[in-house]
Amino acid sequence: MTQKKFNPAPLAARMRPQSLAEFFGQEHLLGPKCALSQLLAAKSLQSMILWGPPGTGKTTLAYLIAQQVGAHVEALSAVLAGVKEVRVVIEAAKIRQTEIGQSTILFVDEVHRFNKAQQDAFLPAVENGTITLIGATTENPSFSLNNALLSRARVYVLKSLTTEAILMLLKRALNDEEKGLGGQQLQITDELLARIAISSGGDARRALGYLEMSADLAQDCEITLAAIEQVLSEPHVVFDRQGDEFYDQISALHKSVRGSDPDASLYWLARMLVGGCDPLYIARRVVRMASEDIGNADPRALPLALAAWQVVERLGQPEGELALAQAVVYMAVAAKSNAVYKAFGEACKDAKTYGMQPVPLHLRNAPTKLMKSLDYGKNYRYAHDEKNAYAAGESYFPEGMPKKNYYQPVPRGLEIKIAEKLAMLKQLDENKGV
Repeated sequence: MTQKKFNPAPLAARMRPQSLAEFFGQEHLLGPKCALSQLLAAKSLQSMILWGPPGTGKTTLAYLIAQQVGAHVEALSAVLAGVKEVRVVIEAAKIRQTEIGQSTILFVDEVHRFNKAQQDAFLPAVENGTITLIGATTENPSFSLNNALLSRARVYVLKSLTTEAILMLLKRALNDEEKGLGGQQLQITDELLARIAISSGGDARRALGYLEMSADLAQDCEITLAAIEQVLSEPHVVFDRQGDEFYDQISALHKSVRGSDPDASLYWLARMLVGGCDPLYIARRVVRMASEDIGNADPRALPLALAAWQVVERLGQPEGELALAQAVVYMAVAAKSNAVYKAFGEACKDAKTYGMQPVPLHLRNAPTKLMKSLDYGKNYRYAHDEKNAYAAGESYFPEGMPKKNYYQPVPRGLEIKIAEKLAMLKQLDENKGV
């Protein structure tokens, strides 16, 4: 009997699809009537950017595309390579194209790490057809790649794999005797396998890693609950402190607070903290939420947010995190108003539109005789000396600029009372003939 040769490669590497038929989980790109599948069926080459979370198959798909169209692949990592390496690949591609008529795909992993000069280095070669670029990135191409490159490449978005797709992959690995774990005749319940799939967060590579580690801890060929709990004991939350996941999660937290959902707000707060986000960053964003989305409907939100920030600074983690949770829940259930946010935006727009208009003389201070002689402060009406402590009919805008009504209180929370006060003041102005 021939003994099976030991393969030291990780399970995720061994289970890498060898053909497009084995590649699954991105049906929106590779379905029968989808643009990418039709392009490959026609064996047509096109520069492209594959954008998606880790473990969704970007690198594998790039190599399978090259296999499908019969192209030679040159791979570079944007972390290690520079302009010099790019030029070497381009020169080799020219020779290959001239001598044997074979096209070259330049696959650049983490292409977002190339700076503008490095990205510009292969633009001419992409434009004249010397190379076809396939870039893989976890970052939003709109922000990480320059416009010249984006205009020459189509962006394909890869999605995190569904739990069902991960389960199919895990079962295939368990049954594959050649590349997977089939030769070990492992036993695992569907419930425990689903737990691995769910914990992977849509990352195929991570799921296979979990399965392989669990298999190493198996007792009598059985993967037990204790083994899986040991493997999953460390947090493996998808969180990139600089990438899209960072901004997507803080956006989800902000929108959950704005949407008055305390439970979802707590979940996203926990996701970020468990994933390693700096709690001081979250504290700063929570203060922003207090002003942007609650405002004067409940002015208590802002000092509470500031207090939570101070607690985090003084106590650190994990003690300070509870204060953040308290502030987030309070703001989620508080009355909402973006009236100040909108009003400030309109005021900023007018400040730019009308330019640096001089301050009216009656609003200027006059601490010297010269200033008084120039009519600084002349005819200024001191509001506290007027009835209701309000100088009815007075204007505080620059001369020549129409009086604006930026602030429109909403009928919620304290702003109900504020609106009543402003209506009363408006009536006093009108009684003055304004």
